Amino acid sequence: MIRVAAVGDIHLGPDSAGTLRPAFDTLGDCADLLLLAGDLTRHGTREEARVVAREVAGLPVPVVAVLGNHDYQSDQPDLVTRELADGGVHVLEGDSVAFDIRGVTVGVAGTKGFGGGFAGRSATEFGEPEMKAFIRYSRACADGLGRGLRELEARGSGLRVALTHFSPVPDTLAGEPPEIYPFLGSYLLAEAIDGAGADLAVHGHAHLGTEHGMTGGGVRVRNVAMPVIDRAFAVYHLSPPTD
Repeated sequence: MIRVAAVGDIHLGPDSAGTLRPAFDTLGDCADLLLLAGDLTRHGTREEARVVAREVAGLPVPVVAVLGNHDYQSDQPDLVTRELADGGVHVLEGDSVAFDIRGVTVGVAGTKGFGGGFAGRSATEFGEPEMKAFIRYSRACADGLGRGLRELEARGSGLRVALTHFSPVPDTLAGEPPEIYPFLGSYLLAEAIDGAGADLAVHGHAHLGTEHGMTGGGVRVRNVAMPVIDRAFAVYHLSPPTD
């Protein structure tokens, strides 16, 4: 059994140093890897990212992350990514990473994702240039996720996890005002997940949402925003494939 720990929306700042480290130090006993589902900082500054990096540096399990909208606020996503990478975090955006965990190749494909809404109530690539750009960006994020998942399959990953910040399904948004669903996720992410295949999808962003959901193709979706799971991380179990 592969144990996947995950949390998003930790929103760390300069005054947060050390708050999560005691819990993270227990990961070696209960998990095989840690996924960070975006909004790791409050305002996307290099200083805040350094706090996050120190919080997870040297953990006994691999750490994989995507950025969230807060991590873009100061227009320094590259610097945020660099600080996290210097702390040993694998930061994904349209790519993937794989680990050998007790003889099982476990792959993670990631993207921040973006909004646009869900089937029947979604924005389309039509009209003003601004609207077209909005949906093209959302589609590009989803395409990157699908590409990453397919790359993992080609490399023989026995288990594949899709990691995003924005939600791929409306299920895990239940509790949020319906009016803002289009700004919390996009059906394009679910299409990418179902099209390429995955064993689990993890996201954050929806603080008032619900933990459990599922794509139309039957992939389990989990909203791991810290306000939703109400703990330092949640752990999900994946069964390796059998020959």
